[in-house]
Amino acid sequence: MLLGPPAMSDIPRNRLGLPETLWWTEGELYLLDQTQLPLAVVAERQESIEQVSASIQALKVRGAPAIGVAGAYGLLVGVRAARDLPVEKFLALVESKAAWLGEARPTAVNLKWALRRMVEFARAQAPGAADSGALYDLMAGEARRIHDEDRELCRMIGVHGAELIAPDSGVLTHCNAGSLATSEFGTATSPMYVAHQEKVPFRVYADETRPLLQGARLTSWELQQAGIDVTLLTDNMAAHLMAQGRVDLVITGTDRVAANGDVANKIGTLGVAILARHFEIPFYVALPSSTIDFDTPDGGGIPIEERRAEEVTEFGARRTAPEDVQVYSPAFDVTPHELVAGLITEKGIVRPPFGENLRTMFQR
Repeated sequence: MLLGPPAMSDIPRNRLGLPETLWWTEGELYLLDQTQLPLAVVAERQESIEQVSASIQALKVRGAPAIGVAGAYGLLVGVRAARDLPVEKFLALVESKAAWLGEARPTAVNLKWALRRMVEFARAQAPGAADSGALYDLMAGEARRIHDEDRELCRMIGVHGAELIAPDSGVLTHCNAGSLATSEFGTATSPMYVAHQEKVPFRVYADETRPLLQGARLTSWELQQAGIDVTLLTDNMAAHLMAQGRVDLVITGTDRVAANGDVANKIGTLGVAILARHFEIPFYVALPSSTIDFDTPDGGGIPIEERRAEEVTEFGARRTAPEDVQVYSPAFDVTPHELVAGLITEKGIVRPPFGENLRTMFQR
């Protein structure tokens, strides 16, 4: 068992040759600290569920699918010391810890989805479990299944979405919905990775993504590492690029899709979608089915997380705004389904009308 922070040589790599976003080994959870990328590739062992929650809130692990997987493993971290409790008390602890961890970030639905799945699995297995230790082991197996399923779901998003990327086309993306945001392949980047593997020539334009620069720090880094032709631009350059005819397709990820097809994604996505409509560029959103929230009728019901003012008033740890200035810092915005050409999922591309077609494909 690794006793300290793993060295870069100890950090496992996925099939794309990129560092794993997170991994579970010998009963320990490790998270790649994405706040240190691209300058340093560092992972942290998670000692407690409180640390897992803090890591999620600090964006050390981020991206809706990755947060969900981290939540499943994080729940195990939170209850592993209680395996000597009677099953009934252990199950009650599982439920309370899951409810608490689920509040770490409110917008991405995958976190609560994964925790709900873990709790429901524990409830179903509890009557036949010999003791709490045996139930814990069964839960660990379920967490690994969630992790493995996410890898396959994201790969299939790429299989279905790669057909959208024509030879010599320009693809614009916003924020990071890549391998770093999932277990592997990513969501928005998955079609890019699959097309690249199929030797399709294309270029990617990555929005910088203010205020936390996920596009600059993460997307441009991982695509460059994978050998994909990527160009970084600031968010306010996208319109100019589109006006020049250099963007043929937009693909973003999403943290939650409402039942009618409205999508919540990193702040700035709505502006990109509006620009794409003006320049008649198809705007697609890539997601696993765990990101669909059928209990929320439309985007107006999606909670929007607000971040610390310092994320706007500082740049590179240097203050760039007046002291005591008022700051509004939503982490996400909602893009109406009318601006979306299609939702790229593991089962195929869902096209309008989204409300009807999402239910047909997934609720049945």
